[in-house]
Amino acid sequence: KSSALLLLRLAFQSLGVVYGDLGTSPLYVFYNTFPGKIEDPEDVVGALSLIIYSLTLIPLLKYVFVVCKANDNGQGGTFALYSLLCRHAKIKTIPNQHRTDEELTTYSRSTFHEQSFAAKTKRWLERHVSRKNALLILVLVGTCMVIGDGILTPAISVLSAAGGIKVDHPGMSNGVVVVVAVVILVGLFSLQHYGTDKVSWLFAPIVLVWFLVIGGIGIYNIWKYDSSVLKAFSPVYIYRYFRRGGKDGWTSLGGIMLSITGTEALFADLSHFPVAAVQLAFTVVVFPCLLLAYSGQAAYLMSNRDHVVDAFYRSI
Repeated sequence: KSSALLLLRLAFQSLGVVYGDLGTSPLYVFYNTFPGKIEDPEDVVGALSLIIYSLTLIPLLKYVFVVCKANDNGQGGTFALYSLLCRHAKIKTIPNQHRTDEELTTYSRSTFHEQSFAAKTKRWLERHVSRKNALLILVLVGTCMVIGDGILTPAISVLSAAGGIKVDHPGMSNGVVVVVAVVILVGLFSLQHYGTDKVSWLFAPIVLVWFLVIGGIGIYNIWKYDSSVLKAFSPVYIYRYFRRGGKDGWTSLGGIMLSITGTEALFADLSHFPVAAVQLAFTVVVFPCLLLAYSGQAAYLMSNRDHVVDAFYRSI
């Protein structure tokens, strides 16, 4: 049983667990998109347009409205999807089509028409052993990629955040920044054993303030520097960006991709939070604040193209 108040509470708590990685991406996206100096202000608009549509197509449309609905009785992640496939098709790697399984209260298996796409896919998978093995390998690779992302992104996020110290103290060595980042990471991981509930209550207020502040600063920068960056909401500027940038335009996609790292947490963390809570937090707080934050940075860079290395801090 749930209520609107409980849903709001869980949506608030999800901010502290699910969206930490996605929310810290503004720290380093523009720097990695333009490692050198920005030659043309139109490139900033094109990159911003790519960021806007990356956030709209992948986290919002794909994950929030499609992938999150493919959960296994509230469980998310690669193996949850695999469990659903094994339940509906006789892939044999997980024998969960026994009569005893069907007596479980959480067990559900929907039926579909024999001529439907789902039925044809089921028959195609069951036909050859090689396809079943290929599916298992794909699941394992997908899981390894999520683990790899989980190792990489806390390090790059915390290191980028600690790097802000050098903005105020340019003479400080990189070694000090690394030590600070390591201490923070050890502290973060040592808190994990207290459980999701306590960790989420600790970090949710911090992350909420973070989103509201970067969104508010984004509004201010758009108003102060260059409101014309809002034309990036037109996808035409993506086409112009690639036509003008050539090879460099395609290379910069590595930086653009960093704006959506952490998106898989929307699905993987469903075991901690219900789908509605994750959807509510993203659509009401995370998505609009991120768009404003990136647009504000772009507006600042239109007037200060040589500040791309530490655009996040200088724009604040």
